[in-house]
Amino acid sequence: MRGAEDLRIDTGEAVISVTCLGSGPAVLLLHGFPQTKLMWRDIAPRLAERFTVICADLRGYGDSSTPPSDAEHAPYSKRAMARDMVSVMARLGFARFSIAGHDRGGRVAYRAALDHPGRVDALAVLDVLPVDAVWDRADDRLALGFWPWSLLAQPEPLPERLIAGAPDAVTGNAFSGAWGSPAATFGEQVCAAYTAALSDPARIHAICEEYRAAAGIDRDHDAADRAAGRMITCPVLVLWSASGPLGSWYRHDGGPLALWRQLAPDVTGAPVHGGHFFPEEQPAAIAATLASFFARTLDHRALPPPVAVSPITDGWD
Repeated sequence: MRGAEDLRIDTGEAVISVTCLGSGPAVLLLHGFPQTKLMWRDIAPRLAERFTVICADLRGYGDSSTPPSDAEHAPYSKRAMARDMVSVMARLGFARFSIAGHDRGGRVAYRAALDHPGRVDALAVLDVLPVDAVWDRADDRLALGFWPWSLLAQPEPLPERLIAGAPDAVTGNAFSGAWGSPAATFGEQVCAAYTAALSDPARIHAICEEYRAAAGIDRDHDAADRAAGRMITCPVLVLWSASGPLGSWYRHDGGPLALWRQLAPDVTGAPVHGGHFFPEEQPAAIAATLASFFARTLDHRALPPPVAVSPITDGWD
């Protein structure tokens, strides 16, 4: 990506790989599965015309580190991942920032907004619902349609061995059109990069730990927030695939907006043409929507100069 800077930032718990570009108020972009920060390659430059854009690999994904886990999978909870991102932004000099997260990144993003309300000015969640809302409504459709939720959450080493044996089968399924986005959305080099990121045993284990956390400790954190009446205080933008499961599976609950309004009083949003990977299908439209939303809500302040960063040599071109 022209004009971008690639950094590795030590948060004290993990080393997070980020790509930074642009200037102005800060916007943090978080990817989903089975992607990396590469998914923002066509959105980040557009947002960088108005904002400082930071694309981050979640811990365990892409070029970020893979900290050891524990019996509760807490190091791969959304709470731990959200701490990473707050620390990253502080080290880059941003006390406050906005976040857009797709899929798994959307869940890290909303956890950051819940746990660190004084840091997050605006939140955009793309084709995602809260962890507990999904599990509490789980049925045969989830087991078959969202197979990573159940398969990757199985005890080790079963899912690790399955993925390690054929990482291209995972990306091949996701990017073949089976998840709603046409195969033509993803070029050969992009698919190869995503497959390579899913080929390292340490990262495979970390990703499975993240799914195990979602099946356990993340649900506990969400339930505790609901019991305590904790809400997301910043404005929330919800976008979801018009043809995907979120648009049909949850109609009896009022749809995605109704479910998010259980956690946040200020929620707007709409369905988007395209499949699950609609940010990569429609980068210009999604960038424009995000830019408009963030421009209305951002209140940027800066912290002291960044520390504990070291350059890495290869980002995307």
